[in-house]
Amino acid sequence: MSSAPIASTFEAERSVPESSDGRAAGYHHFTVDVEEYFQVSALEPFVARDRWEEMESRVGQATERLLELMEGHGSRGTFFVLGWIAERYPGLVQSISKAGHEVASHGWGHEKVTTQTRAEFRESVRTSRDALEQITGQEVLGYRAPSFSIVEGHDWALDILVEEGYRYDSSLFPVRRRGYGYASGRREPHWLERPGGPLLEFPPATLRRFGTNLPAAGGAYFRLFPYGFVEAGLRQAEARGVPATFYIHPWEWDEGQPVFDVPSFTRIRHYGGLGRTWGRLQRLLRTFRFNSIRASLASVPR
Repeated sequence: MSSAPIASTFEAERSVPESSDGRAAGYHHFTVDVEEYFQVSALEPFVARDRWEEMESRVGQATERLLELMEGHGSRGTFFVLGWIAERYPGLVQSISKAGHEVASHGWGHEKVTTQTRAEFRESVRTSRDALEQITGQEVLGYRAPSFSIVEGHDWALDILVEEGYRYDSSLFPVRRRGYGYASGRREPHWLERPGGPLLEFPPATLRRFGTNLPAAGGAYFRLFPYGFVEAGLRQAEARGVPATFYIHPWEWDEGQPVFDVPSFTRIRHYGGLGRTWGRLQRLLRTFRFNSIRASLASVPR
């Protein structure tokens, strides 16, 4: 892929120009997977789906807090919203859209693609998209799989996205990791030529070290690793002349969420670093410019 059309927004890492407010010129993609704290895949063995309706909802207040922070920094992003959330809290989806952010699909009920049949996946992406479009009055163009679960061997999901009218996907994490990862994937935004037709792919950000792609896109890596790890991933993207895709979940700065009795590894993975996420988000938004994925669709060369 030639990156020339995108490269105009970035310079080399050692000489990234700054705007009048001191932030790097150009922009990256700020993305949010809008889901409840109890819908996280890591907690699935401990919180049955039939308990979801009785759980305290916290996604609204956390998301509204982020919308205010992003507005203060002049940042825009893409919010991948579950259909389950949209059905119950349409006002939250409207708030996201009215604040100038892109609304995209995260599927219906946070089912991993690897656990779904093709028919179930099609129903999930179709019904979630329909729900979001009815609420916002705007076309939904993008999709992200829960837990980045479009993995090698389940590429058929990409063809279904094309058939259902999606323009882009942001699920192929080009890393080797237990549970997810699309190791053969590319790091830059690029076109996928699928049997069903073309589809744009916006992979989560990675940091290249020692000949390996390391996950540096956000989430637990943002909470648990040093802040500079994710920043270095974004700087590397700038050096390559492309925008990086950052992601986060509303529960990741919610220190007041209920704590489940889970094994130590899951406790660290889910609750570790919650107290420092908000400060790091403020620092990230001060340092970099962010926009939605939709804003980059016309910039990715064929």
